[in-house]
Amino acid sequence: MLSCLIVDDNPRFLAAARDLLEREGVTVVGVASTSAEALQAVAALRPDVTLLDIDLGGESGFDLAARLHRDAGLTPSRVILISTHAEQDYAELIGASPVVGFVSKSALSADAIRDLLERDGDGECPLPINGPRGT
Repeated sequence: MLSCLIVDDNPRFLAAARDLLEREGVTVVGVASTSAEALQAVAALRPDVTLLDIDLGGESGFDLAARLHRDAGLTPSRVILISTHAEQDYAELIGASPVVGFVSKSALSADAIRDLLERDGDGECPLPINGPRGT
């Protein structure tokens, strides 16, 4: 089963995203609201994927994504950026960052995560997600 960490500064979104993803078969191993919390959680929990808000209330999700990639060690968590803003608003920054991709918060789902992970890994998702289209 896919393990996921959600990093967002909005407590209501964190709760809603956790509920949605867990109903769809994703194991949400933790949530974080700041870069410091996220760095600690990734180190302690080693999630398969980290969903990371682009705007963390004054902190940059892009900076955190770069730091997670740089500090990941041997077992990096793959990062997917999330935002209420449209992908095209950040297309250049997303393309230049070490992330798997981007999902709009309104389109967030286990399928959206799986689709990005499959595209990132030569067409095969090494991290199956249980659910209607999963294993």
